[in-house]
Amino acid sequence: MKQIIATIFLVFFEIGFIKSQDIPILEPVLGFELDFNNESVSKFQSDAAFKDCRELFKKIDREGRSGTNDYTLEEQKILFYCDETKDNIWQIEGSGCSWYCGGGPKEVSASSYLKSQGTNSYDPKNAHDLNYKNAWIEGVDGYGIGEYLLYTFEGASPRINEIIVINGYVKSKAAWENNSRVKKLKVYIDNKPYAILSLKDMRCSQSFKIEPIGNSNRTDIDALKMKPDWTLKFEILEVYEGLKYDDVAISEIYFSGLDVH
Repeated sequence: MKQIIATIFLVFFEIGFIKSQDIPILEPVLGFELDFNNESVSKFQSDAAFKDCRELFKKIDREGRSGTNDYTLEEQKILFYCDETKDNIWQIEGSGCSWYCGGGPKEVSASSYLKSQGTNSYDPKNAHDLNYKNAWIEGVDGYGIGEYLLYTFEGASPRINEIIVINGYVKSKAAWENNSRVKKLKVYIDNKPYAILSLKDMRCSQSFKIEPIGNSNRTDIDALKMKPDWTLKFEILEVYEGLKYDDVAISEIYFSGLDVH
């Protein structure tokens, strides 16, 4: 009888443990397809790009629309090429004020990274240099399952309510196709499982809206500055295989959030 009771208890314990490990799987909002061929690079801030923007603004005025939430993907792409807040097409964040006016990670590290090849480096810092041209590439044999990026934030860092991922090595079509990309990323807050990001095999921004992460009590600035650092970890669970390499690349993981404006 005791053995039966013990067995039943063990079964319920295991079921409870499994359920406690359940975390949400988040689906992305997709941006327009990125393209950095010679024609696209030449188009950035060109007369043709500004002409397209002027025509778009006229159309928006005629339709009585306002706000970036009303822009289609094609319209977002038009605006991308005439963004005067950026010095070049590779910049992700321009000089306009954003969440980064008051925040950003203090350090980005990784479980491994691929050794530099010529002038190309694949350090973890590349995953947060706000530049489309560079990428972090994990450095182990195989498809990098279990490898991760670790972002460390100060206790006073503004809260995050959006994670944006640029999946794969997007600097060129060949680099993106030949290298492997992430299919699922597991997110940890202070090493505790939080969510799984389900990434599409697409060369575009993938945005995930989340409940605010970080310290919410911001009335006492001195106390806030004394809060300990906290971390976000992004672990590779599944991949899309590249045509040529099993190396897994992430061009960027960056953020938007609260407590800045």
